[in-house]
Amino acid sequence: MNKRSVGSIYEQLAAEQLINMGYRVLIRNYRNRFGEIDIIARDGDTICFCEVKYRRDNGCGSALEAVGYSKQKRIISVARYYLMTHGLSEWTPCRFDVIAVDDDEVTVLKNAFEGSQ
Repeated sequence: MNKRSVGSIYEQLAAEQLINMGYRVLIRNYRNRFGEIDIIARDGDTICFCEVKYRRDNGCGSALEAVGYSKQKRIISVARYYLMTHGLSEWTPCRFDVIAVDDDEVTVLKNAFEGSQ
């Protein structure tokens, strides 16, 4: 199974977890000229930009540790463009979550990083 297929499986697990938590999944694999966001969802009035990370083992660090500074900056740029092109203001409540899939355990880390970078 190739990397994209594996990623799709874990993104589906993550989306199902969000739905079970009461989120509404708006878009999966949103792409624009700045990059990609795995899942964009709504948690109440808050737009959540979610990065899904999977690790088979923790030898290279946990999935939660896999979203470094440069990846965060790219996600923030994609999110800003999404807000702008969907008629949402800079005052729209939003946050950046990381969804870690370690083996078959799904962990949602809300507010994993700030959008002011």
